[in-house]
This record gives sequence, C-alpha cells and structure tokens, in this order.
Amino acid sequence: MKYDVFAMGNALVDMEFSVTTDFLNENDIGKGLMTLIEKDRQSELLIKLQNYGGGLIKKQCGGSAANSAIALSQFGGKSYYSCKVAKDETGEFYLNDLKANGVDTKLTVDSAEEGTTGKCFVMVTPDADRTMNTHLGITANYSDNELDMNSLKESKFLYVEGYLVASPTGQEAALKALKFARGNDIKTAITLSDPFMVKTFMDNFKALTAGGVDLIFCNEDEAIEFTQTDGFKEAREELKKYAKSFVITLGKNGATLWDGTMFIDIEPHVVDAIDSNGAGDMFAGAYLFGITNGHTPASSATLASLACSQVVSQFGPRLENKQITDIKNKLFN
Repeated sequence: MKYDVFAMGNALVDMEFSVTTDFLNENDIGKGLMTLIEKDRQSELLIKLQNYGGGLIKKQCGGSAANSAIALSQFGGKSYYSCKVAKDETGEFYLNDLKANGVDTKLTVDSAEEGTTGKCFVMVTPDADRTMNTHLGITANYSDNELDMNSLKESKFLYVEGYLVASPTGQEAALKALKFARGNDIKTAITLSDPFMVKTFMDNFKALTAGGVDLIFCNEDEAIEFTQTDGFKEAREELKKYAKSFVITLGKNGATLWDGTMFIDIEPHVVDAIDSNGAGDMFAGAYLFGITNGHTPASSATLASLACSQVVSQFGPRLENKQITDIKNKLFN
C-alpha cells in the first residue's frame, strides 16, 4: 500500500491566541466549544483579539484530520489529505505547510478555486482549555470532487473527520468514501470531533456509522452524546454497536480502548497542561500510525497517550521532530 491513512476533512489555517475566560464572556464566545461563525464575525473578532494584547501565538495549517495526518507522517507513516483551499495567500500557506510536513494531496494553488480559505481562531485560556471559532470559507463546499479514489484505494485506512457532517456536500463525500472503502477492503475510521457537533448533526453521524466502521475516536462527552446514555460505562457499551474498535480519551485520566475483545485502560502521563488544542488529533494520528505499522492496539494507544501529554504541555497541535524521535525511542527501543 502506498499510504497508511487517507484522511479527509476541513482545511483550516489555525491561528492560536492566549485569552482569559473574561475575554470569552465579554465577547459572547462559548467556552470549550467549536463554533461556526460568518466571515464578518471572524473579522470583528480578529480586531478584538489583536487589541486584546495576547497576540498571535502560532499559525499553522490545520483542521482536525490534517493535524492527525501530519502527526502520522511525523512518526514515520505515510498519509494523504483530501481537502479544499482557495486560490489565495492563506491557501498557498496551507498547502506549503501541509507538504512541508510530508503529507500528500492532489490540490495545488493553481488548481484551487477563487474564494476564501478557511480559518480557525483557537483561543486558549489559563486552564489549558481551547475554544474555537471557525469560518469555513471555501472548505464549506468540500465535496466528492476533492476525493482521489486511486489514492484511497492504495491506503490501509480511510479516516473521516466528523466536522464534515456540517456541510451537505461534505457529508455526501464522506458517505461516498466510506462506501468505496467498505467495498475495497479498506478499513474505516471516524472521529466524533465535538460534542456540540454530535448533538446538532446526530442524524448525519448515525448515517456515517450505519454500515459499521472499524474504528471510532471520541472523548467522554462525545461518546455520551452520541450514544444518548447517562454516563461513561453505558456509553462505552453502546459504542460496540457502531464500531469494531474504539478509543475514548479521558483527558488527565488517560483513555479507554476497546480492541474488539476487551477494554484496556491506557494510563495518563502527568504533565502541567498549557493547551489542549489538537490533543485528540495527535492521539488519533499516533494511534493510526501504530496500528498501520505493526504495533498492537494497546501499544499504539500507549504511544498516542504519551504523544498527547507532550502536546498539551506546549502551545499548538504539533510536536517537533526531536520530540517524536524521543517518544518512539522511549517506547519501541
């Protein structure tokens, strides 16, 4: 196989800012949530963030599945990202950053459409929580035109970002890719992405899992919301109906893995958390690297947990190459 993972999702340039809870309250921003906003609102918010004084901490190509594809590539895997950017300066930045991190895509600046590339403002509070306000821009029109079935056919796994369910054309593309994968013995994985997204687009998420998937990634709140249960233990039992295996991340309490036969508790790594942005994306990318490169689900989850602990102890969703090497040496050598 040419690729370990074929990922599909929104292409967003992540712009990260340090703020206080008061700033969020004063600007009517829902803390800890991903909220879709219009372009005018994002322009207004950018001025407020610049005047606030926290400053721009990091600017990187992102989107949930893109972060996971980059993580997998950094660990030594091979990933492909299906996405959509506009023919603008931000789109060029996005594609250059994506390719610099070893991720393949068929999209080029010359082939991109006119429009606005999506941006996500990631606002991090002192408790390490991340709040996202996102203007999708042209990625709202992501469709099956962005799929490359030849590359998908040469992949071990299809990984679908849950945020795609917010767009009718994105939902259609996800369903088409999942159907193709199931018909060509390609394993399938989805992420539930965000509890508010699950609540708002429940029918779309249920449609994605209607044919069964091999793997689901979610956190505790997403699992409870998706299964409509009252607590963690009930949710993890109910998830068995939708996926052959799944991982539920539990923040500072580690994670729980269902490997198809038993539950395995994945121990956390105690760190001083600074920024939770991208922690779930890193977990998914590291885990997918492990299971597509000869490691057991348990050892892959252990790798992912350690990688997450490094991500939350710094700003941004990405690790440096030396950090990646140190993690692999610690666990595999």
